[in-house]
Amino acid sequence: MKRIITIAMLAGISMTMVGCANQQKSMYGWGTYQQQVYKRFKAEGSPEEQIAALEASREEMRASNQAVPPGYHAHLGMLYAETGKDDQMVQELNAEKALFPESASYMDFLMRKYKK
Repeated sequence: MKRIITIAMLAGISMTMVGCANQQKSMYGWGTYQQQVYKRFKAEGSPEEQIAALEASREEMRASNQAVPPGYHAHLGMLYAETGKDDQMVQELNAEKALFPESASYMDFLMRKYKK
């Protein structure tokens, strides 16, 4: 009986280790995106600081061939809008729309809103 319990425990530990070793790679590179969104909601840091952090993260993702996650360009575009950089805002919102066509109507709405 003791031997069966030992074998069962070893099998369980082995299965756990195999499961941990085979973790799938994320579809997107997240960089500091989630932290920057959190900071934005908490009103921590200036838009310029967040733009710099997101731009640096994007460069790191490009260097490691990772895709930018949904919302990344839109968030960056909204930060550019806050700093009065309308051309860069439009560029980022268009990039979001090109990468994620399902966001097109919302990106168009944001661009119309900021043109007023």
